[in-house]
Amino acid sequence: MNETERHFNGVVVVCFIILQSDYHFEYTDCDVLGSRWRVAIPNKPETCTGLPDPVKGTHCTFSCNDGEFLDMRTQECQKCVAGTYSLGTGVAFDEWDTLPTGFISHGISINFGDTLTNCSNSTWIPKSDYIASNTDECTSTLSYAVSLKKPGSVSFQYFYPDNHMFFEFYVQNDQCQSTDSQRRWMKISESDWDYHYVQLSSGNNVLYWRTTGFSLAANTAKPVLLKNIAISGVSYTSECFHCKPGTYSDKPGAAHCIPCPANSYSNKGATACQPCEADKYSGIGSGTCLQRLPCKTTDYFYTHTTCDSSGQTQLMYKWIKPKICSETVEGAVKLPASGEMMACPPCNPGFFSSNTSTCEPCPHGFYSNGTECSECPAGTEPVVGFEYKWWNKMPSNMRSSVFSSEYSSTERSTGRPKYLITSFPHDLIEGNERVQLSRITFVFETKCTADCKLYFMAGQNEWSNIVESWSGTMGKQSYSYLIKSNNTVSFTWGFQRTGIFSMIYSVHLTNVIGGVASECRQCALAAVDSDSACVPCPPGHYMLNGTGVCKSCPSNTIIRPEQPIGKQACIPCGPNTYSNEGRSACMSDCTLALHHKGEMLNYDFSPLANVIGFQSSPRFTSKGLQYFHHFSVALCGTENRALASCLENVTESKRDVKGYICQSTVVPSEVRGQSVVSSQPFSIGDSLIGVTTDFQFDDISSLEGNFPVESELPDVMFYYRSRETTQACKNGRSASIRLRCDPTVTLKNHVSLPSNCSEGTCDGCSFHFLWCSQYACPLCSERNIKEIVSACIQGIQRTTYVWQQPLRCTGGVSLPPQKISACVTLDLWLKFGVSIGTVAAILLITISCYFWKRTRKLQYKYSKLMMTAGDKECELPAADSCAIMEGEDAEDDLIYLSKKSFFTKIKSFSRERTSDGFDSVPLKSSAAQEMEMN
Repeated sequence: MNETERHFNGVVVVCFIILQSDYHFEYTDCDVLGSRWRVAIPNKPETCTGLPDPVKGTHCTFSCNDGEFLDMRTQECQKCVAGTYSLGTGVAFDEWDTLPTGFISHGISINFGDTLTNCSNSTWIPKSDYIASNTDECTSTLSYAVSLKKPGSVSFQYFYPDNHMFFEFYVQNDQCQSTDSQRRWMKISESDWDYHYVQLSSGNNVLYWRTTGFSLAANTAKPVLLKNIAISGVSYTSECFHCKPGTYSDKPGAAHCIPCPANSYSNKGATACQPCEADKYSGIGSGTCLQRLPCKTTDYFYTHTTCDSSGQTQLMYKWIKPKICSETVEGAVKLPASGEMMACPPCNPGFFSSNTSTCEPCPHGFYSNGTECSECPAGTEPVVGFEYKWWNKMPSNMRSSVFSSEYSSTERSTGRPKYLITSFPHDLIEGNERVQLSRITFVFETKCTADCKLYFMAGQNEWSNIVESWSGTMGKQSYSYLIKSNNTVSFTWGFQRTGIFSMIYSVHLTNVIGGVASECRQCALAAVDSDSACVPCPPGHYMLNGTGVCKSCPSNTIIRPEQPIGKQACIPCGPNTYSNEGRSACMSDCTLALHHKGEMLNYDFSPLANVIGFQSSPRFTSKGLQYFHHFSVALCGTENRALASCLENVTESKRDVKGYICQSTVVPSEVRGQSVVSSQPFSIGDSLIGVTTDFQFDDISSLEGNFPVESELPDVMFYYRSRETTQACKNGRSASIRLRCDPTVTLKNHVSLPSNCSEGTCDGCSFHFLWCSQYACPLCSERNIKEIVSACIQGIQRTTYVWQQPLRCTGGVSLPPQKISACVTLDLWLKFGVSIGTVAAILLITISCYFWKRTRKLQYKYSKLMMTAGDKECELPAADSCAIMEGEDAEDDLIYLSKKSFFTKIKSFSRERTSDGFDSVPLKSSAAQEMEMN
C-alpha cells in the first residue's frame, strides 16, 4: 500500500493505493438460488477505500478437478505447479509438524466424587508425519470442523495396536446427528496402518477422534497414531498444498505426491528426490538420510536353495532388506560366503519330499515323520494338525512382516511373524459344555541386551487378545494354549526389541481342518472287516489301547476332551456332581443332601441358578480413572442352561468368554460417553469339580478366615477350575463360591469378596466369593415347626403351628393349618373343685369333733380311776373296784349330762383349772351318789 499526496484548493489529501498483496478474495454464503458474490477482504484491520468492488461469483455447484485450484482473481481453475498437489474439492492434512489450522485438541478432566483429575495436558501431539494420542487414563479429543457444499467423505490412516486404549471416531453434523454408536469404535489394527472411510452429509460437520488410555499393568498403553486425513465435499480449494518432506511431484496438476524411493530423500515442495551419500541410508518416503552403522550378524540371514535330486541344498546368506548397515566401517562384519552344499533338512512332520525336492503334505489317511508318507493301519485314524520344527522355508499358512519405528528409535523395531490357522472341525462340541477342541504348543527363547517383550495373541484378528507376554531374557521353555471355540482362529507372535532376538523353535497345533498327520491312533472300529474308516467311541466309553475296542467308563465319570485311550481317560466327577449326557463335563442339578449332626439337610439352589452379575468395590488408576472388576456367575443348572458371559466391547472383535465364572474390567459410562466399557475378559472357572462342605478340595482352599462362620449350619462350597493357563497361573485359575444361609437376605445376588482381597483374589489365580441368601438355607422339615396350643374358650381349643426361631430354612414343607378341637372349660372344673373342697372340709370338722369328744371321755375315766386309787394309799385297787362295769359309761354319761350342758361343762372346766394347769374334778363316794339319786 503506497501513500501519495494530492492538493485540491490548498487542501492536502492523503490517499492509500491498495496492492493485491493487501487483500484476498472470498465468497459470500450461497443464497437459495445457489448464487454468491466474490468480495475483497483486507489482510489488515485498517479500513481503506479502493478495494475492488464485489463481483458476481461462480455458482455454488462449481468445483475444480483433482490437481487444480480455483484462482479467485480470474475465478477459473488452474493446475498446481510441480512440487504441489490438490484434491480439487477436498483438503488434505499429511504434515504434522504443528497442529494444522482448524484442528483443536484438549483433554477432558475426570471428576469422580470429590476426586478431580486435571487432564489439560493430555492432548494429541504432532509427530511430523503423524499425530499421536495421549497414553494416560485421561480422555483426549481431536476435533475438526468443516462445511461441505455437497455430500463428501473423510478418510484417514490410523495405527491402533493396543486394546488397553479406547479409540473412537464419530461425526456430528449441523442437525446434531452423531455416528452410529456401534460403528464409532475402531477395530484393532491388523497391519502396519489401517484405512478408515466415512461418508459425510452436506453442511457443517464436526469430526471427532477420541481416546482414553486404560492399563492396569505397569506398562503404559501404546498411543493411537493418525496420518493422511483427507476430506472431500468442499466447494473448492483456493491453493495447492506443498509436497511434504520425503515426497515429490515432478509434473503440474498432481493430485498427490510420490514417495521417494529407499536411499533417497526430499525437502518440502520438492520436484525430485536426492540420493543419500554412500555412508548414509533412508527408507521409502524419508525426508532425511541416516548414518549407516557397522553391520552385525543380526543384519543378515540365511536360506536354503531348493533341494536337488541328490538331496543337497546350498546355504545362501543375504542382507536383510533394506540394508541399513555398512560393511566398510571399522568393526563391521562381512556377509559370509554362500554356496556351501549341505544335506537338505527333513520336511516337517506330516510332509514328505517330492520328486521336485519340495515338501508336500501327505494325503488324507497317511502320516509321516518328515521323510515319506505311510498309510494308517486298519483300525486307526490320523491325528491331524500342524507341527513345524524345521524353518528352512516359511510355511504357506504363515507370514511375517516388519513394522516401522513409530514406537522405537530403530527402523526395524517390531517384527511379528503371523501364524494364521484356517479352521477347526465342527463335530467336536458335545452339548453345551465347553470342551477342548485344539491345543497349540510352542517352544521359544528370548535373548535381550536391553528391554524386550514377546507377545502371544489369539483371536478373530491378530490383535484381538493378548493371551500372554514375556519380558526380558527367557530361557528355552514350552507354552501351551487351549482353543475352546469352534471358529477360525489366528495366532500372532509379536516381538519388540532393543537388544538381540527372540527365537521360536517349534510350533505344534492339533485338530486342524486341512492339517497333516505325524502319527495315527487307535479308534473304535465300525465293523470287524472294515478298513481305515473309523467311528468314535460312544459317549462314556474309552478305547482299549492297541485294540480299537470301546469299553464303558465307570458310572459318574467324564471322558477327556482329546481322543480317549485307556482307562485313565475316565475322570470321576467330584462329590455331589454327575456327568452330563455327553460325558464331557460334571454338573450339579442345584440340589444337595448331606448329613449334619445326625440330621439330614436337603438343599435346593434352583433360585440361584440364573446367571447373575456383581462388581468389586471401585478401583482407581494412578490418574484417578475409576474402574470395577465385573464378575458373572452361573452357579449350577441343567445341561442346556445359560452360561455366564463376559464380553469385550472395546474393539470390533467383540470377544466373548463363557463359563461358570468369568471376569471383565468395567469402566463407567462417563468415560466412554454412551455405554459401559467392558474389556479384558477371562474365565475363572469353566468346569465344576465338586460341591461339598469341606474348606479344601482338589488343591483348592477356601480359607475359613476369609469369611468367618456365623451360624451352626455348614457353608456349602462350589469349586470350579479353568484350564486356561498363563505365565502367572501355570496350573490355571480356580474359584470357590461359599453359599451361606441367611434368611434376612432377600436379594439373589448378595455376593461379597474377601475383606483382605478386595478384587476377589490375592494371587490372581485363586478366587473366593461368599454368597449369602435365604435360598442357601436347607429345605424346611417337620423339625423346624413348633406347636402352640391355646386356652379352652367356650369349649373350643385351637392349635397353631409356627416356625422355630431363629429360622434357618427355606421352602420345603409348609406350615400345617390351624387345628380346632373341643374341650372342657375351666368354670366347670372350678365349680366341681369348690364342691369337693366344701364336702371335704365338713367331713374333716366332723371327724375332729368326734375324736375331741372321745378324748374328753378318756380323760374323765382316767381322773375317776385316779380318785379311786387315792382311797388306799400304797395299795393298788382291786380288780373289781377299778374296772368299768358294763353299762357304766352310759350311766355316767347320763348323770353327767343331766347336771350340766355341754357349754356349762366347758366353762366349769375352765374355772376349775388349778394353778398347776390341771383340771380339778370333784370326786364323790358311792354313798353320796346313792343319796343324790334318791
